[in-house]
Amino acid sequence: MPRDDSQAIRNEPDFSVIAENDDFIIVDKPAPLLIHPSVPGNPPTLLDGLQALLAYDIANGAALSIINRLDRETSGVVLVAKNKATARRFGLAMQNREIEKEYLALVHGEAPTDAFVIDTPILRAGEVEKSAIWVKQIPHPDGAPSRTDFKVLHRAPPPPCDPLSRPVTLIRCRPHTGRMHQIRVHLKHAGLRLVGDKIYGPHPRHYLQFIETGWTPALAKALLLPRQALHCSRMAVPGIGEWRAPTPTDFTNLTTATHP
Repeated sequence: MPRDDSQAIRNEPDFSVIAENDDFIIVDKPAPLLIHPSVPGNPPTLLDGLQALLAYDIANGAALSIINRLDRETSGVVLVAKNKATARRFGLAMQNREIEKEYLALVHGEAPTDAFVIDTPILRAGEVEKSAIWVKQIPHPDGAPSRTDFKVLHRAPPPPCDPLSRPVTLIRCRPHTGRMHQIRVHLKHAGLRLVGDKIYGPHPRHYLQFIETGWTPALAKALLLPRQALHCSRMAVPGIGEWRAPTPTDFTNLTTATHP
């Protein structure tokens, strides 16, 4: 009989299992866990953990395929197929934009309205201007069509840990396209910046400083969190299922903190 543990959430090293059956496994990836190995000798990745967890399945013919790839500093729902047929089904749903995705973003500042849409095209910055950061994206009329819906969920006063006294806002983001850094670029275009974002935050030099020195007190003062405050909270595939990952504690620590 097919195994279906979809109602149980089991804690594993470095990630949590949200749902599992013979065809797929859905996990909640924490930051800053890498999805795939990138260079020889890099730290353990999500794929490493999945291969260890599913060693029995793999020995009996399972072929793992990670469907959606979150940035190292983004947490949340990751879909993983266990066989080629399911990978194809997930892949076609992704290609046809049938997969519903929702993210939580914690930003500095206050959104002017409770709901808004950004549909500005996005282009890699280096294609039209000098950029010290190769992956940096910018809004540009020659870019790829991009649309994100935003809804404010919670407005909070500046947390006590913020020496710059910046209010924070929790926003739900629904991307309709899948461009690189889309949510981060669209938020910045709206005058909002992700807490902890080293590229699109207060200044891009923070990214270069982090690459050179790692996390420092100066970066902590400017960014508050050592990772970008972006979390994939929900994914749904028509005809297959819907999965949610709980709000990370680093989000709630900033939005519920009170001053003494």
